[in-house]
Amino acid sequence: MSAYCSTCSSAILRPPTYNNLTRSRGGGLVRRSITLTATTRSSRMTTTAASAYAKEVEVETSPLKKGIAEFYDESSGIWEDIWGEHMHHGFYDPDADVSLSDHRSAQIRMVEESLRFASVSDDPVKKPKSIVDVGCGIGGSSRYLATKYGAQCKGITLSPVQAQRAQALASAQGLADKVSFQVADALNQPFPDGQFDLVWSMESGEHMPDKTKFVGELVRVAAPGATIIIVTWCHRDLSPSEESLKTDEKELLNKICDSFYLPAWCSTADYVKLLQSLSLEDIKAEDWSKHVAPFWPAVIKSALSWKGVTSLFRSGWKTIRGALAMPLMIQGYKKDLVKFSIITCRKPE
Repeated sequence: MSAYCSTCSSAILRPPTYNNLTRSRGGGLVRRSITLTATTRSSRMTTTAASAYAKEVEVETSPLKKGIAEFYDESSGIWEDIWGEHMHHGFYDPDADVSLSDHRSAQIRMVEESLRFASVSDDPVKKPKSIVDVGCGIGGSSRYLATKYGAQCKGITLSPVQAQRAQALASAQGLADKVSFQVADALNQPFPDGQFDLVWSMESGEHMPDKTKFVGELVRVAAPGATIIIVTWCHRDLSPSEESLKTDEKELLNKICDSFYLPAWCSTADYVKLLQSLSLEDIKAEDWSKHVAPFWPAVIKSALSWKGVTSLFRSGWKTIRGALAMPLMIQGYKKDLVKFSIITCRKPE
């Protein structure tokens, strides 16, 4: 997995060193797995090495998890107040002229387009009946999916504030018997193997410090035949002749990492290779950057409104720092460096 946050200045972000990375066939840097079956190019990790690496990952990621939780504890209220219950991009027609009132419907469209891309069935017999929302925010996707399919849905987040608010909204909407939320780590999910027939991750993958373990957990909790949907920020794919991103690209990503509590970035191709390595089926990926282009300008516009400015100052420094970094995301999209990607697959029967 490509690691391009290696010079982030924040103490919260202690990304992997290059000593813990190996080169993938696609040219990205892949962090060695902490499982005992993981391999480098030449040798299998020993039990001692794997144990030591596991401890290193735990030490490195605990401050990151704390930072992510606090960031969303602070910022979720202002987001809901201005943008509603869906804490993710909207889906737009390319070059569409949209007004601020269009954005909430565009967020619903993002959910529907993701389901369509993954070919999730509406058939009463084939539709999902058990769903997990990994990185659920305040539960917008969870409640929508539970209502659409009549399914049971469980959401997990690192933020206690988000989990509490998500449950309160579920109760207010009459869905307390359909959805539930808890504070849990996506890299160590509190669910048994093979529990869910739809595994949903909407814009949470970018926060995961170990993409191999993240994908492995999504696959583990998926039932045989389940659909897995990952919608996430990535960096551009490397060309066959490239060993890494350009220096200015790395610097821009580092700035974004520092503001949004992100660890190492990876490419869409890296995700696809991970899924292929786990023998997943019907693997598909697409760059949806052109479909989210109006989103960040709209977020900036809302942040600069009187309501947005006063809410920012009430929410705290972490939220303010994130708001100040929003133009960097636009810059990344314009440079074709930051990609908004969807990756879907199916677990074999």
